Amino acid sequence: MLNLERLRTLDAVARHGSVSGAADGLHVTTSAVSQQLSKLEREVGQQLLAKNGRGVRLTDAGQLLAEHAARILSQVQLAQADIEAQRGQVVGEVRVAAFPTAARGLFPAALASLRGGHPDLRVRTTELEPERGVRAVLRGDADLALVLDWSNKRAPVPGGLERAHLLDDTADVALPLGHPLAGSETVDLVDFADEEWVSWPEGEFCHDWLMFTLRSQGIEPRIGHLAGEHHTQLALVAAGLGVCVTPRLGRPVPDGVVFVPVRQQVRRHIYATWRADAGRRPSVRAVVGALRAAAEPLAS
Repeated sequence: MLNLERLRTLDAVARHGSVSGAADGLHVTTSAVSQQLSKLEREVGQQLLAKNGRGVRLTDAGQLLAEHAARILSQVQLAQADIEAQRGQVVGEVRVAAFPTAARGLFPAALASLRGGHPDLRVRTTELEPERGVRAVLRGDADLALVLDWSNKRAPVPGGLERAHLLDDTADVALPLGHPLAGSETVDLVDFADEEWVSWPEGEFCHDWLMFTLRSQGIEPRIGHLAGEHHTQLALVAAGLGVCVTPRLGRPVPDGVVFVPVRQQVRRHIYATWRADAGRRPSVRAVVGALRAAAEPLAS
């Protein structure tokens, strides 16, 4: 009889492409992963992994068994969802990933509400940028992820996932206190055509959105600084090193920075997303409901 946890370990190696990645995804040590795989090899009587440079690759037998493992684990997840739905109780564990401002803006109220209303539910959270959060849900490393897109740049929903809208979040332009436009009631992005910008790192969805938005208004942006965290972006603005677009959800308010609304509002849309087969779980529905309740007073 094949051991389910060892199949889960092999599946994680296949999905992550390495023993260390599987260990991170399973929240165990690399030694524990190696031990499980060694036991699985003894069970099946075949080599499942082979060295590949400094890493490993699946052998033909390993790839074949990994494909079966993925199907078996999918059926186990479906069975768990059906049993939980039939029982109708909000219990067990839900793993939630969110990008930093959503985690800061929504998690405290939502998790406190869930702890009070569903004491037998354990919610485990982590911060991941939206793209990584979607991948974590697709891989099965997270049950829910908070993701976003923008009014003028939508993000596709991968097959097999569902999502629920949580809120629309308005973004403003952040200016240093002494900027000539700091006292304005509203501004246009074209007002900053000659400014230096602080942006998210290259390759991130929000960086691509900023480039697309500025260029669509005839601005070839001069990016002076790249920073993933809004605290860092705003510290650079406060020092007079540029301007940036900053959404309101979970936004820090440092000294030396002024936030001015954009005349033609700039909004990002925030969603919760999950695997379609998990939508029947009362625990997943409870978490989505708590996130919606936490988002309601923050919608701008």
